[in-house]
Amino acid sequence: MASSGPTPRGDLAANEKVDLADSAGMPQDPDEVPHDYDLQQKQLRQKMDIRILPILFILLILNYLDRNALALARVQGIEADLGMAGRNFNTAISVLFVGYIIGQVPSNLALTRARPSLYIPGFAVLWGAVSATTAAANSFGHLVAIRFFLGVCEAPFFPGILFFLSSWYTKQELALRVSVLYTGAHLSGAFAGLIAAGIQSGMDGLHGLESWRWLFIIEGCITVFAGFLAIIILPDYPKTDNEKRIASLRLQRDVGVYDEETLSVWGSVKEGAGDYKLWLMGLIYAAMTTAGGYTSFVPTVVKTFGMSNVKTLLLTAPPYLVPAFSELIVSFSSDRRPERCFHYTTPMLLGITGFIVAATTHSTAPRYFSIFLMTGGMSSSFTVLLAWVGSTFARPRTKRAFAFGTVNTLGNLAQIWSPYLYPSSDGPQYVKAFSVNAACTALAICLSLILRMCLKRENAKLAASEVADGRKRTRP
Repeated sequence: MASSGPTPRGDLAANEKVDLADSAGMPQDPDEVPHDYDLQQKQLRQKMDIRILPILFILLILNYLDRNALALARVQGIEADLGMAGRNFNTAISVLFVGYIIGQVPSNLALTRARPSLYIPGFAVLWGAVSATTAAANSFGHLVAIRFFLGVCEAPFFPGILFFLSSWYTKQELALRVSVLYTGAHLSGAFAGLIAAGIQSGMDGLHGLESWRWLFIIEGCITVFAGFLAIIILPDYPKTDNEKRIASLRLQRDVGVYDEETLSVWGSVKEGAGDYKLWLMGLIYAAMTTAGGYTSFVPTVVKTFGMSNVKTLLLTAPPYLVPAFSELIVSFSSDRRPERCFHYTTPMLLGITGFIVAATTHSTAPRYFSIFLMTGGMSSSFTVLLAWVGSTFARPRTKRAFAFGTVNTLGNLAQIWSPYLYPSSDGPQYVKAFSVNAACTALAICLSLILRMCLKRENAKLAASEVADGRKRTRP
């Protein structure tokens, strides 16, 4: 394995190597840059923004629409129609993530050897088709089986696009781009309520189908169409030799070193698995996603306000508009400074406040406002954490793929047990669930501060080592 030498580690850097080492025309000396490098790299970045971000943005909206449709279908009567009782709904939410975590790491490792333009959209087509088949479910058993395979088909998408983006954007560009994409997830929360309300009011009983069946059919078919469209639009990597050269040089200058990617897949797995930072970040993510499990139950909580189904579905939309804007502001600031830890922890204090309000009051207005605090606080931190993972495990790319897959897997393990925090018997206040959410959010904050201290310590050691090496080289 080629050695890149000590690289300073801190809030934004650790163990970094240059990606795309096989790119044509890659200069071996960082000083060998074109005279118009700034213009060329700006043009390439703009081309990436125009070609890549819009289609991934659409797919991410559809990803969350399909995944979270069950929460809205509950308001539309899916439990009664399928004879569900007790904790059946909680199990249906949970089982998706059993399938989801199985495919995360293998899929991301496979993506390092596959064409992104076929791999990522191809799975979008698959999950859209599986989601649409939910309309054919006639029992709880049917629903569980479909949800499991939906999780398997969705598994490659999110960690895959994180790896794909981190292969082309620098550390200082990544958080904002991820937040732009993840805005789609928040908008899906807003669109989902509006779409479901429209279907409930206009299509319930059409051709003998309940409104929740139409919800899955319509959203699933849209995803299938968008997946095929993405195969045509989404690029793999820059095509021309000059584009490859500029793309590689951008990342070379970003990390300050050059190193060929000589680690095998198994070597990357072993190196990543032996890095404590990977497991610490996975634990942070798991604590955060445990608290984030409330999103599957927002329609259930709003339903306790005693309004009609259509009004309930409409009221689920506004809280998701807050993070659509706040997340962009936080991520932009995180990239510009650049800093990750405090941009991650500060918004989460709003999330804790929201959980406490929800657990301690019975009044409708404060409980509805608490949902705004939860979504605004928790979601604004999410993309900063993902960018932190990408910059901490920047190089080589196979290790970065393993890191994204592993952290996402560990985080989503929490989605298996978190639905069981919301038994119907605890409604309408769900004191236990919101109390656990507040505690888990506080834990994530504490662990992120510990991670920051660890990175600072490693950075100091590497800096001291570089100084010592420099002195040795200058001795007569």
